[in-house]
Amino acid sequence: MATKTKPNVVLILNDDMGYSDLGCYGGEIETPHLDRLAEHGLRFSSFYNTARCSPSRASLLTGLHPHQTGIGILTYDSGPEGYAGNLNHRCVTIPQVLKANGYRTYMSGKWHVSSNLKTPTDSWPMQRGFDKFFGTIIGAGSFYDPNTLTRGNENVEHEARKPGWFYTDAISDQAVAYIDEHSRDHAGTPFFEYVAYTAPHWPLHAHDDDIARYRGRFDAGWDALREARLDKLVASGILKAHWKLTDRDPTQPPWTEAERDEEFRAWTLRCMEVYAAQVDRMDQGIGRIVAALERNGQLANTLVIFLADNGACAEDIPEDVTVDELVDKLMIARRETRSREPVHFGNDVTRMPGPENTYQSYGVAWANLSNAPFRLYKHWIHEGGISTPLIAHWPRGIDAKENGTIRHAPGYLPDIMATIVDAAGASYPSTFEGHAVDALEGQSLLSVFAKDATGEDRRPMFWEHEGNAAVRIGKWKLVKRYPRAWELYDMDADRTELHDLAAREPERVQQMSAQYEAWAKRCGVIDRAQILALMRSQGVTRAFWEKDEV
Repeated sequence: MATKTKPNVVLILNDDMGYSDLGCYGGEIETPHLDRLAEHGLRFSSFYNTARCSPSRASLLTGLHPHQTGIGILTYDSGPEGYAGNLNHRCVTIPQVLKANGYRTYMSGKWHVSSNLKTPTDSWPMQRGFDKFFGTIIGAGSFYDPNTLTRGNENVEHEARKPGWFYTDAISDQAVAYIDEHSRDHAGTPFFEYVAYTAPHWPLHAHDDDIARYRGRFDAGWDALREARLDKLVASGILKAHWKLTDRDPTQPPWTEAERDEEFRAWTLRCMEVYAAQVDRMDQGIGRIVAALERNGQLANTLVIFLADNGACAEDIPEDVTVDELVDKLMIARRETRSREPVHFGNDVTRMPGPENTYQSYGVAWANLSNAPFRLYKHWIHEGGISTPLIAHWPRGIDAKENGTIRHAPGYLPDIMATIVDAAGASYPSTFEGHAVDALEGQSLLSVFAKDATGEDRRPMFWEHEGNAAVRIGKWKLVKRYPRAWELYDMDADRTELHDLAAREPERVQQMSAQYEAWAKRCGVIDRAQILALMRSQGVTRAFWEKDEV
């Protein structure tokens, strides 16, 4: 059901949200606006991100693998090419491609693909194809007073001093304003808008009224809720009934044991309530964005895509990191609130999360719920680390009879660029501004929008992050948790990765690992041991953002 008029594209990415948190993916969180997009569009059951904030953003924006773009780990310089922490000139972004094909381009939210946080460089949004930008250059921070708040190329941290200012709301409001301004000043010209929320990334910051709506919502505890989520995912047709729930994370106690400590019970429930409130507030903003599209007569021919950058985050704050590192080195926190109160860092059960003077995270057990029914988290390439909800809504481009249906064909982040280029009738360049550009790695999903596919005919998909790695070919997934050995899973029989078949299928492991090694060499992936040795030689101290498991 293709349209002859170039569609607008609104690409919405959120930060550190689990596979099953949304209401339309089995969760307890109220997300009526995303649920509506799913009801009148498509949900994907087997779409994958790249396990971490910066690499996912680099891959999403360019249609390449992160190492090809210069974002091999994060935006901290880890030395060799592919790990410099900046978008390089071997890649071209979605806005650069669309702008060359007649689009206006706008961004509101988190950038996090540049190592220079204060001075505009050629890896900043305005230099990578956006006509207008509002958001943060850094990857995390206070929702009340974030560092590196920028408009265009100018620092505007003073804007956060306005009464009632809150970053999630500011991202939504600016996205709405861009749509209104575009409809007024550039009617007849298609637009691309990238909306990159920081919710629900820590710190746990939320409005009291949003938190209050979730009081009691999670009292059944993580064990019962994990089971309930799987039941809903199966009942909705997103997951198969024979895929079994993974065990509770072995480092975490049963809920019946955890709730015996009344102080801990009250605090940990509040953590999950604040997390839910963060997602809820984002959904409210998405509702305003959709309303702006409707108000301006743009919704019917706008391709709206929503997804998350990685699985839920199991980090405690601080975890092997000092306040000085958070504030001065990483620039993801402030020592004081806007009213000069001290900020209290760490998961302290005597202090409830939510207000500006706290800096906490919701921890392993709730992240295990967020990723239900899968195991592991952000950083890792097992299903809990890379599985994301993906919603596509496009009334003029997706047949109405497909509304509310589920697509089981596997896909991953490089496919987003390919899909948008295809939908826009645009041309992906081989050179850009005098630089050779790597060939697009993804496959367009437009045929999958029309009809689900088995995935057997798609090209292999590859991942690597901090030595954690995987290759998926058809139903087979070869995956490892650095520095352990390869594991092999049949995704048709065992999506939750409970039965490792590597010992039974040594030839398949050898063949798939050889394909992985060829990909890694082609894309500039460097062995993790070499990266760690280089970092040690440079005197780099590893902290909570480095997740090697011995």
